[in-house]
Amino acid sequence: MQQKSMIIQIAPAQDPQAPVQPALVEPAPAQPAPPVAAVPAPENPGLINEIGKLFKNSNSLLPSLPAWPSLGTDSLTRLNTVVKGRVACPVAANGAPDCKAASDKLCRSKGFKEGKSLDTDAAQSCSAKAMIPGRKPEEGDCKTENYVTQALCQ
Repeated sequence: MQQKSMIIQIAPAQDPQAPVQPALVEPAPAQPAPPVAAVPAPENPGLINEIGKLFKNSNSLLPSLPAWPSLGTDSLTRLNTVVKGRVACPVAANGAPDCKAASDKLCRSKGFKEGKSLDTDAAQSCSAKAMIPGRKPEEGDCKTENYVTQALCQ
């Protein structure tokens, strides 16, 4: 609903004694405000904002997955299987545990050809001399043994 207002305009007359006539004047229509340019929100340099930019700017975070082979009887034997067990990792020539050999041994015990370790465990074992109360343990009394407890077998 529009409101109309009345404006009285007094104009000098020819005759000062003449009565003054009120004039009805329409107010000018209100001009629409010029459009305000959208001001971009200031960037928030927080962690959530950075993660959002990562998702926004990347085509895909996951590498393209290989196509599944047709599932014939020979391809079923090529699929990987996870097995559980506990096989000690032998000590390699450089003194580090060789858990690849332990993974292969675990997989062969389950009827597979070879494997890769998925999970390992470590335990410290000590000789009986190290357990004598009041005796200081010497070097070589205790050693750390590593085990493969889960492997991916082929």
